[in-house]
Amino acid sequence: MDIATDKVCDLIVRARTIDGKDGETDPDSGSNPIDDGSTDVLTSARGDSTEDQVREFIAGLNDDERHDLVAIAWIGRGDFEASDWAEALRTARERETLSTADYLLGIPNLGDLLDEGLAALGRRCD
Repeated sequence: MDIATDKVCDLIVRARTIDGKDGETDPDSGSNPIDDGSTDVLTSARGDSTEDQVREFIAGLNDDERHDLVAIAWIGRGDFEASDWAEALRTARERETLSTADYLLGIPNLGDLLDEGLAALGRRCD
């Protein structure tokens, strides 16, 4: 793997933050967070930069690291076994058409899949 485990772990945390949020439900509520049980914490709001941070993070990776991320997600999703790493990586290189950030952010539960893929490859986040 060309990508450092720490980089994947950082992305896992950020992706889980995005996966855990819903769209805005009441953008003009004006209510007190204490009164409404702080439900707005789990909703996406204008100015929430988490997705932008993930996009910038992925854009800052080199091609090999981006291909690694896609292959790790596929292994976590069960498309490939860990023993098929070379094939998963080759397929990630061949199928690259969209931006990697768009592709990865379109995968539901990306954080969990990356975590499962890392585990299958014998690596873990601290």
